[in-house]
Formats: sequence, C-alpha cells, structure tokens
Amino acid sequence: MKIIVTILVLAAIVFIAWWFFKKDKKQGTQAVVNGENQAVTINVDGGYTPETVVLKKGVPATLNFYRKDPSTCLEEVVFSDFGIKEKLPQNKTQAIQIDTSHEGEFEYACGMNMYHGKVIIK
Repeated sequence: MKIIVTILVLAAIVFIAWWFFKKDKKQGTQAVVNGENQAVTINVDGGYTPETVVLKKGVPATLNFYRKDPSTCLEEVVFSDFGIKEKLPQNKTQAIQIDTSHEGEFEYACGMNMYHGKVIIK
C-alpha cells in the first residue's frame, strides 16, 4: 500500500512540475495579410491573447486590441520601441498601426508594466 501511495504522490509532483514549468512552443500568431495590409486582433482579458504576434516586414500592420478586462492596469498599452502609448476602451476595439519597416522582436506592456506581449517582424 505504501508503494502505491508513494508512486501516486511522485506522479502528482511530476504532473504539477510539468504543468507549471512547461514551455510554450508556439512561435506566435501570424497576422492575416489582405492585399496591401495585415491585421490581427488581440484580446485583452487578464493579459494579451495571443501574446505573441508575427508580422510580415514591409507590409502596413494594424493590431486591433479588444479589451474585455475592467482592470485599470489593462486600460493602456505601451510600445516603447515605437513611441506608442494608447488607451484601450473597455468592450471596444482600438486599432494601433505598427511600423513594420525593421525586422526584430518588440515587446509591449500594459500601463503598469505587469502584462506583456511581443510583436515579431520578419
């Protein structure tokens, strides 16, 4: 009986460690390219979903932030690399234009720098 309990406890520990420390292998969500533009919708609800967005270099891009979360922390998004600081009205879409002329990874955050996301341009 002790062996079975020990095995079950070890299995539970391994499962919990895997659940909390697993790495997300996603490379990000690709923006949809329509003609001369690309766009993606980012839901703001306890963070940013998708958290990572991939944009095509040289194609004008629009990130459409739709904020559901009533938290004051998420009422603003800041792209320090682009000099962008925008209010996100609750239950509405706020379109933000992104300069895609340079490749790289660019992070963004909420106004309090607690929630983060990333834009990858390639």
